[in-house]
Amino acid sequence: MSNTIYIGYYFKVAPLQPATEILIAELGYAGFESFVETEEGVTAYIQKEEWNENILEDIDILKSDEFEISYTFEDIEQTNWNEEWEKNFNPIVVDGVCSVRAPFHAKPETEYDIVIEPKMSFGTGHHETTHMMIQHILNNDFKDKSVLDMGCGTGVLAILAEKKGAHPIDAIDYDNWCYLNSLENVERNDCKHITVLEGDASLLKDQKYDTIIANINRNILLNDLGAYIKCLHPNGSIFLSGFYADDIPAIQEECNKQGLKYVDRLEKNKWVALKFVN
Repeated sequence: MSNTIYIGYYFKVAPLQPATEILIAELGYAGFESFVETEEGVTAYIQKEEWNENILEDIDILKSDEFEISYTFEDIEQTNWNEEWEKNFNPIVVDGVCSVRAPFHAKPETEYDIVIEPKMSFGTGHHETTHMMIQHILNNDFKDKSVLDMGCGTGVLAILAEKKGAHPIDAIDYDNWCYLNSLENVERNDCKHITVLEGDASLLKDQKYDTIIANINRNILLNDLGAYIKCLHPNGSIFLSGFYADDIPAIQEECNKQGLKYVDRLEKNKWVALKFVN
């Protein structure tokens, strides 16, 4: 089991919007990797080994006169993370069709019901990028498709892909905590066709997929997109998220270089999720 220690920052923000969106965006660029929006603002988490005492120095919104933002922070041990997320994790329903909930939530009447214990992993469905990727999966044909979920986090997207008929599915994340959490959630949802792997794009040698899902940050996408495309079957689809509308030109330019054609776009609070085909 990973001994990763996270630091949790608890931000109080007034007024909440658009300050919370901007704050999350700037924290994401600074290396924070999980966010929970609260009634007072946002809670953000960063691995302690990625943290330094000047981590907030370049967070410009903290210097703005338009908003009042205060914060406290503390070390979060893996052993008390359950208490942290249980306080903040509410069930969600996407488009009335797919629910994402914890084991202690009541089962809703939805076509697809996903039960996860996210712990420190990204991908509860609350973040705009995960929400939109769930929408893409709901809106597209996954029956009998081979799928790669790159940067799988909790495994929620791979789990939904299997529920929509995809097989086989590889779910990959470089973070040990995400790898272990995905294994737990795959088992919890009784999935039979998902292989969870710990690593990065170097694991993709000689692999081929009909569909690729990659909800990762902009820089990793730009760096690894070529490796993904080599794995994509002819007439395959790739869904990309983890970046903002302002990043679309850079992402689209790289996709065009790789021979991909733009098909569709979802947008939520300036975050986007794009679909391309080859």
